[in-house]
Amino acid sequence: MIEFLSPVSKKVLAHREILPPGTLGKQIEVHSKKGELPNLKNVKFALLGIKENRADVNFMGGEISFDAYRKAFYSLYPGNWNYEIMDLGDIEKGNSADDTRFAAKEVIAALLKKNITPLILGGSQDLAYSQYRAYDGIGEMVNVVNIDNRFDLGNAELPISNKSYIGKMVVDKPYNLFNYSVLGYQSYFNAPQEIALMDKLFFDAYRLGEIAADISIVEPIMRDADLVTLDVAAIKNTELSYKNSESPNGFDGREICAIARYAGISNKVKSFGVYELSDSLESKSGAMLVAQIFWYFVEGFNFRVEDEDFDNEKFFTTYKVPIEDEVLEFKKSTKTERWWILLPFISNVNNKLKRRTLLPCTYGEYLGACNQEIPERWLKARHKNEV
Repeated sequence: MIEFLSPVSKKVLAHREILPPGTLGKQIEVHSKKGELPNLKNVKFALLGIKENRADVNFMGGEISFDAYRKAFYSLYPGNWNYEIMDLGDIEKGNSADDTRFAAKEVIAALLKKNITPLILGGSQDLAYSQYRAYDGIGEMVNVVNIDNRFDLGNAELPISNKSYIGKMVVDKPYNLFNYSVLGYQSYFNAPQEIALMDKLFFDAYRLGEIAADISIVEPIMRDADLVTLDVAAIKNTELSYKNSESPNGFDGREICAIARYAGISNKVKSFGVYELSDSLESKSGAMLVAQIFWYFVEGFNFRVEDEDFDNEKFFTTYKVPIEDEVLEFKKSTKTERWWILLPFISNVNNKLKRRTLLPCTYGEYLGACNQEIPERWLKARHKNEV
């Protein structure tokens, strides 16, 4: 892993020296010397920059620096946290974008193997493909949640780009992708055929207005996610003050930090990446918002509560709801009051999951089932499981 990493810049190291005692910059371990990586033994989070943007459809030859984001993150004070953070430095551009994506996959995979959660500062969002491929060695189906105003499905037969990489996840071997969810999409940024394809593939898509109206619907989606990616274009430009941010509509700072906290609280999420940072080099407020997004993810992580053994009924209350030709089985944790719905194993079809599984849901979905409304996410998950 060390061969792919370059140290944190001297400017950031100098800034770190003048920070007040107690700030994150004074507490986290930092990769400061080339070829010498601090001990990872007790580290739980690794800040990692990936300086690649050549697959950006609007690439004009610009370089990336993550110094502003690091300075902003270092300047924050930690919460009541129990886990150590390390700044691993950056993965520099390789000879090609493919080389950089390979290096990113290897580093992220190495961190996952050590049970370390990567906090990724990324250039163009095609790097999310590397974040996803880092899970290849885990041997399980993967659920991806993307906070974005676009679906980024694209044409899988064309070269990968920051607007066309999800299609590669679907068609490239090994076939690990079980579900893809998009939070905050805006219809006018997505071609009608992509909207139709999301539905055809039984993927989940939630409009910006839908989430803004009730942000709590994010919780069960994040609870089922293995990795989370964020395109900063999902945030309204007045919140970021990025000179090239294009959309006046998007999540505000409070909403995006709440979403990051939900991602952190999820017991399944093992990596969190923020992408499309290449055009934001001159914005201190944008850098601070990104730093706070990471802060809220780590804060949420520190409040994780493991639900008890699902096979032990004393930890759960089970509710069976007859609806049409089905009997939907809901479980509510007596410890956390979180809800799940059973996704059954069907023995006479080719099941992707190979077992019964529990799909996170809301109390509202249980109430809907009591009114004879089958939860849409359950229907989609069942269809995917039978394909």
